[in-house]
Parts: sequence; C-alpha cells; structure tokens
Amino acid sequence: MGQDKGPRVPAQALGTHDAGAALGVPRRRPDGAPDSGDATLGGTAPGDAVSPAPPAPGLRFGVLGPVRAWRGEEALATGSPQQRAVLAALLLRGGRTATAAELIDALWGEEPPSQALAALRTYASRLRKALGAEVLVSVDGGYALRTTALDLTRARELAAEAERLRTAGDRAGARARLAEALDLWDGEVLAAVPGPYAENQRTRLEEWRLTLLETRLDIDLEVGAHAEAVSELTALTAAHPLRERLRELLMLALYRGGRQAEALAVYADTRRLLADELGVDPTPELSRLQQRILQGDAELARPVEEQAPAAAPVARPAQLPATVPDFTGRASFVRELGDRLATAEGSVMAVSALAGIGGVGKTTLAVHVAHEARPHFPDGQLYVDLQGAGAQSAAPETVLGSFLRALGTPDSAIPDSLDDRAALYRSTLDGRRVLVLLDNARDAAQIRPLLPGTAGCAALVTSRIRMVDLAGAHLVDLDVMSPEEALQLFTRIVGTERVQAEREAALDVVAACGFLPLAIRIAASRLAARRTWTVSVLAAKLADERRRLDELQAGDLAVKATFELGYGQLEPAQARAFRLLGLADGPDISLAAAAAVLDLPLWDTEDLLEALVDTSLLESAAPGRYRFHDLVRLYARACADRDEHPPTEKAAALSRLLDFYLSTAARVYAIERPGDRLVDHLERTAYEGLAFTDRHQAQDWLYAESHCLLACVRHSAATPTTLRRAVDLLWASLDLAESGANSKEYEAVATLLREAAAKAGDIRAEGRAALTLAYVQHVAGRFDEADSHAHEAMDLASTTGDALPLCWAANALGIMALYQGRNTDGERFLAQATASFRACDDAAGEASALCNLSRIHLAMGQTDIAVELAQRGTDMYDAMGHALKGANGRYALGLALTQSGRLAEATTRLTEALGVFQDSRQRLWEGMSLFRIAEVDIAARQYAQAASNSEMALVILRGVGGEWRRGQVLVVLGRALFGIGQHGRARVCWQEALDIFVELGSPEESEVRALLLETAAA
Repeated sequence: MGQDKGPRVPAQALGTHDAGAALGVPRRRPDGAPDSGDATLGGTAPGDAVSPAPPAPGLRFGVLGPVRAWRGEEALATGSPQQRAVLAALLLRGGRTATAAELIDALWGEEPPSQALAALRTYASRLRKALGAEVLVSVDGGYALRTTALDLTRARELAAEAERLRTAGDRAGARARLAEALDLWDGEVLAAVPGPYAENQRTRLEEWRLTLLETRLDIDLEVGAHAEAVSELTALTAAHPLRERLRELLMLALYRGGRQAEALAVYADTRRLLADELGVDPTPELSRLQQRILQGDAELARPVEEQAPAAAPVARPAQLPATVPDFTGRASFVRELGDRLATAEGSVMAVSALAGIGGVGKTTLAVHVAHEARPHFPDGQLYVDLQGAGAQSAAPETVLGSFLRALGTPDSAIPDSLDDRAALYRSTLDGRRVLVLLDNARDAAQIRPLLPGTAGCAALVTSRIRMVDLAGAHLVDLDVMSPEEALQLFTRIVGTERVQAEREAALDVVAACGFLPLAIRIAASRLAARRTWTVSVLAAKLADERRRLDELQAGDLAVKATFELGYGQLEPAQARAFRLLGLADGPDISLAAAAAVLDLPLWDTEDLLEALVDTSLLESAAPGRYRFHDLVRLYARACADRDEHPPTEKAAALSRLLDFYLSTAARVYAIERPGDRLVDHLERTAYEGLAFTDRHQAQDWLYAESHCLLACVRHSAATPTTLRRAVDLLWASLDLAESGANSKEYEAVATLLREAAAKAGDIRAEGRAALTLAYVQHVAGRFDEADSHAHEAMDLASTTGDALPLCWAANALGIMALYQGRNTDGERFLAQATASFRACDDAAGEASALCNLSRIHLAMGQTDIAVELAQRGTDMYDAMGHALKGANGRYALGLALTQSGRLAEATTRLTEALGVFQDSRQRLWEGMSLFRIAEVDIAARQYAQAASNSEMALVILRGVGGEWRRGQVLVVLGRALFGIGQHGRARVCWQEALDIFVELGSPEESEVRALLLETAAA
C-alpha cells in the first residue's frame, strides 16, 4: 500500500452524525421520495437504519482523500479500487442500509457486468474479514457499516461549530475550527475510487471544501489579515477562474491592502473572462463592490470590529467618599471589579485587592466601583484610609472601633482587644450585605481583621503591595491609562476648546506624564489655572526630563511625593537596586541584564526585583523581564544623583551592562555563524554574558533584547570609554538590521555612533560605525548611500590598519557595484575582498566574497564561472557547518543555476535556502528567496505558483528591503498574473514598478516600459 500518512482524525474526536448529509439535505423528487441515482446512497429514507451499536473500538475511516481505514494506529488494507468503492458507498450512508441493487448502481451505473452481484458479495466478504463481522453486517439482502468514525463527520461537526462561533462573534475560534476542518482533506476526495457514485460525491465534496475555504478567507478579511490572504486568493482564482466569490474576496483583500488599482483590475479581468467564456456579466455583489472601491468607501477599507461592551451604570454612594466628576476610562477594570463584587450577593464573601504604583488611580477607581456596586449592598458601605504608604499606618483595632460605631454599636459595647473587636465586627455583619472599602493598605496582615466573614458582604482593598498572601483574594494590577483615556482625562480638566486647538501638544503632555492619572491631573490642573499658558507651553516645560518631576506638582499634589512614600519603605539593598536599575535605558530589562547592572547572582537579583514589584515601584513585564514606569525611572535616576552613588559606581554599573550585551551578542553571532572571525576582532569585555547551546535560543535572546540592546548602544555612544564597545555591539548584532521591526532604529543608532566617533576623534570606531551604516543601507535598498559609507569605512580602516573592516568594506563595495551595474569595479573589489579574507584566515568571509563574485560573473553572462564560484563558496560554508551563510551560498547558486537553465536544481537550492532563512528569522532573504523561486516558476511557465510566491514575497518584504527590491518583485508578479490571464492586474503591478524605478533612476525602467508597450492591446 506504500507510505500511508496514518490516521488524520483522532477516534475520540469523531462524532456519530449522518455523514451522508454533510453537504445538505438529500435531493428528493417532487413527490417527496428520495431521488434516484447517486443521492439514493446518501439519503435518509426511513426504515433502512441499522440497529444502534457502538462504533468498533479504535476503528475509524477516511474518505476526504484515499479511502482508508485504521484500527488504533494500524492502517488496514481496503483492497481493490472496486472494493474501496463499496466501502466508500457504505461509509457515506452514515450507518444506514444499502441494498445490493443500490451498491451495484453505485459501482457500475447503468451497465453492470453480468457477475456484478457475485463480485459485490466477494468485495463485502473481504471487507468483513478486514474490518470484522461486527462492523460490516448483512441486512435484508443489503449491507451496512456499524461505525460512524469518519473524517467527513468530523469536518461537518467542525464546520457547524465554526458557524456557531462566528455567529457569537468569536471569529478567531471560528477560523481555527474551519482550518481544522480543511486540514482533514488529504488530496483528492475518494481518490482512485471508480464508479458514478464516487464521481458525484467527489464533485459535491470539492464544492463544499471550496465553500469552507471561502468562509475561512472571509473571516481572515474580517480580522484584518488581508495582506496575508492575497497570495492564497491569487492562487485560488488562477485555479478556479470562474468562481466569482473568490474574485470578490481578492478584490476586497487588495483594496484593504492599499492596492486599489489592482483590485479594480481584478474586476476588469473578471468581466472580460465571464463575457468571453460564458457570455454573462459579473454578479450584482461583485459590481457593487467595484462601485464601492471606485468611491473610496472608508467603511469597506476597515475590517469588522468587535462590538464594544456597554458601560456599566453609575450609582450614587451613601457613605463612601465622593467619586470624582471627571472619572475617565478604566471600563474593563470597572466591569471586572463590579462583577466580582456582585458575586457576594447571596453567596460567599468576595474580596478584591487592587494594586498599583502610586498615582495610578487605585483609590479613584475603587471609590467609583464601590458607588456602582451600591445596589448589591443595601445595608451600607464602610470606608477607611489605612495610610499604608506613610510612616504611621492605621492600627486595625482603631479601624474596627470606628467600623463598629458606624454599624450602630455603642462605645460601651466595644471590647478592648483586637481579636474581640474583630469577632464582634463579624457578628454585627452577619445577615447584612455591606461593602467595605479598605483604601491604601500596608499589607495583608493589616487588613485580615477588617474583612467581613459572612456571605453577602464584600471587601475592596487598594494597596501599593500585591496581596499575594491574602487567601482567596481576587488580585487586580492597575496599569497606567491608555493614550486615548489619558487625553480624554486631560481634555475634561482643561477644556475641549484648548485641547482641540493643540491636539499634538496635548498628546505630548500626556505622554510626558507617562499616562499616569495623578501626573495628568496635576499637569491639567496647572494649565487650567493659567489661562495665559498654551498647551504647547506646558508641553515644553515637561519635555525637559531633568525638570519634569518638579513641574508635576500643584498645591498638595506632587508626583515626586507619592514616589517618595514608596521609596522610603525600601530596605537598603532594595533601594540600591531601584536606583541603579533606573540608570539603564530601554523599554524593560531582563533578569540576567539586571544582574549585570547590580553585579549580583541571578537568584539574589530576582529576590530584589520581585520585592520591588510587590511594592509597585517596578513592573513585571513578563516572566524574567521587568520595567519602570517612565516617571518612576526619572525618580530613580534623581535618587541615584542625590550623592547616594558616586559617579564611578554608576559608570561601572552601565559598563557591566554594556559588557553583558556585547559578550552575549558575540556568542549569538558565533553560534549562528561558526567559523566567522568577526568575534575575534571585537573589543574585550570584563563581564561575562550568557552562553547558548541552541541557535534558536540564541536568536530568541537577540530579538527579545533588540530594543534594550540598541538603547544601551545609544546611551554608551556619549562616553569615550564605552564608545568602541558600543560600536562593536552594533556590529555583532547586525542581524537586527534585516528585521523589519528593528531596521530603522538600527540605522539611527549607527548614524549616532558614527557622528559620536567622529566628534571624539576615534577613527577606528568611526570606520566600524560607517561599516554598519553601509550594511543597513544596503538592506534598505539605498545602494548609493551604502556605497558611500562603505568607501568611508575602507578609507578609515586603511588609516588604522583595522584588518577585518577592510575585508568587509571591500566585500560591501563589490555588492554595491553589482547593484549599480558597475561589474568591472565589482570584480575588482570582490577579488580584493577574497584575498583580504584569506589573509585574515577568515574562511567564512572568503566564501561570502566568492558567492558575491559569482553574482558579478552572472551579470556579465559568464554562467559557468558563476555556478563554479557559488558552488565553491557553498562548499566552504558547509564544511564549517555554517547553515545561515550556507543559505546565502545556495541563494547565489540558485541564481546561477536559473540563468544556466538548470531549473530543477535551482528550485532545490533556493528552497533549501528559504528554509534556513525562515528558521533564522532573516526576513529580507526569506522574501528574496521566494522572489527568486517565482523567477524559476516563470521560466518553467508555472504562472499560478509564481504569482503565489511573488505575493508572499511582497508580504514578507514589507518594511524591509527597500523600494528597488519591491519593484523587482512587482515585475515578476506582473509576469505571473499575465500568464494566468489577469492582464489588467498585471499592468497595474508593472505601472507601480515603473513608478518606483523612475523615482530611483534605475535602469530597470526601460524593461518595464517595454512590458507595458508589448501588452497594451491585451
């Protein structure tokens, strides 16, 4: 039977529904009886069902592909094609009886052989022997299967579940179910099964599969995945050119991706095709979509949005502090806490503990929620400020005395001891429904005696400490406001007119406040009290980080004061960690990097950081990662500057952090590029970094740390003693330049380093910085700038005798000459690079230069030499175990093989390279590999596949690679689309490519103009 793929559907996942009805209600004659022919075997006529019996244990079947059967993990023989046809007909009956006449008709149609009945009995006997007598039974001269463990049944269940989820608004769940259903198809339905019945079922099931696929793609567009859907829709419309729903989805996906002209071209191609093939016009739905695109319908351009939850009603309090009239946002927290408090009504006591940094609005939120919860607590609400952030927090026994008096207990009946007061308090609350708001708690020990003890009551606690040791509490961590909420709060205090006049400045103000409600309230109050100030004046005052905390105070409100309360409670080691960690730039910091800053073991560092998290002075961004609020970071730095740390200690902490990043990045580079000598030419470090044994783990670290690493480089550029290490850290992290998420930041940092090195007079550092700048500009497709900086790097490296940058600069100059069409210069530079790398004993660099030299010879039409050079370079990489650069070698080899006409070999090499680039997160080269594979597809006249690969390349290259490369891909996509008959869309792609090449002044302009002229009449 060959290589069986094994069971695709778990036995426990298969249901017992009628598989024959998977495509809808069976056809019937006008008189209501079942139709004849193939529908008879899939019908549900009464009276022919087999007595219910449990499915055979572990036995399951597949029809969405070859007809197959398994018992457990063992594949069972299903016999000859005719025998499989009998099995398929019975499976699609869903457990109902099929007469011998019906089965004969299914196998042979109107002209059965003379021995058809005997042959049928033989097939049935063999199936019974393979499956078991209890599975295939004889009933009234016919046969039935006593099992419904069928992949088609599972697909139907998944499709129904997807429909329910979509109706309920769970699009992600619906898409997942549809994808799972579609994955059950394994090639052609009922593959190689003969007979008219099987042929009819193949058609019906394929139609259903396409319907499910259209539904899944429709959901993709609803959730905004339009760019990713274009490639698949392009291939599907090529395979099913007359299916208008696919064309409609393709138009919508292109329009939402900003490709309006292509979307309209699809409509034009569709109208022409329908007229030529069928003599009809497009459907009204397709025509309406074209009109909406022509009108630039804004609603059409937006994916379906989730329905916003309704805001909870606002209630008035009885004994609680007044809620602020301008309470803003926090809808999800209001709902979450309100729902939690509501559970106390008629059930157990509910306790919610709300934690967060000082000034984040814990009390404001808690009071607001308590007001809204009043209907659930008709017997009253108690409130106390426990003063937990101050030097003298409230004693529990004092608070209990106050509570008891508020509940009607006379002073003479209030006992003296804490335990007696707590017991009386709980007894007094028995049978009542009371809400207790315990504000600003010090810790769990302070509030335990204050908690109600009976059902129907609830406690709401606020604290800067996370109450992890408060049993049964519902913990809520309150973060800063969203930018929209922050601007709304600012507007409510300042006034709509002033904010609308200077909206950008208002956004700058709330951002400078770190979206912290207290800071926003202070800033807005200052502005509201000064009518002569503009919003821009306030924004300018807050822009100076050195003065920001001093500016954020008004009356008795001050951001710095609320931070000082928390800082004053820290132990000495915690305070030192708080101050030093505040010196590090970046959005957050990992545990290992923090250990370098503090010069402590990991476990000691973790204890300190978790203690800071518990006090809300630090946030846990993710397991093993921590971050400061922006204003807290400024306060930490202010503390470090108040003579609490000498400058040498602060400099040493930041130097250790730089060493940690440089040492670790070098190890990532080394594990990714074995045999590469760059790591031997980097500045030495005094602090060890992390070590990796797995290249994926190393990659994960580099990309997870990218923003922090680049922030460290940026900060280190300002100090001459750290400048060289900063430049080398950037050089060792050059993979980030090829990431669409990091490329622009990488280039900005490289520019800063080059300027800083020039200012400091450090020629060696300046040369290396110029080299990194040339690299990232090459990635961005700005070849003139890259060439200029590569020349600069070579000149500076020649001055200092910096050997490896000389090699890299010559290699870069050769590449730029290739892209600029200066092949003679390119050959000279790459020959120099090859010799220089060899002199440095850098085999990886030599292999790189050889592969680039192959590209030069290819451009000169010397394909045999190009193939030989690329093969040499690839072999050298393979000998070193250099998978990533080996992929670059295979890429160059694939290009040479393509031009020499060896298309199958070219596809193999390029596909191998593609897999490595995907695995290594090399987005630029992943996209370029798909583009080159599409070129091979074009040469092989596989236009639909070329269109799919080109579309995927465009998606992957968004934000990386530059416009020149995008233009190249658009040219190939246009050729592919033209090949599958989508002429209008092809011309749109070529026109866009022409616009790019004209703007860049690229020689490819003439080629594209020729294409447009040649196809003008198409």
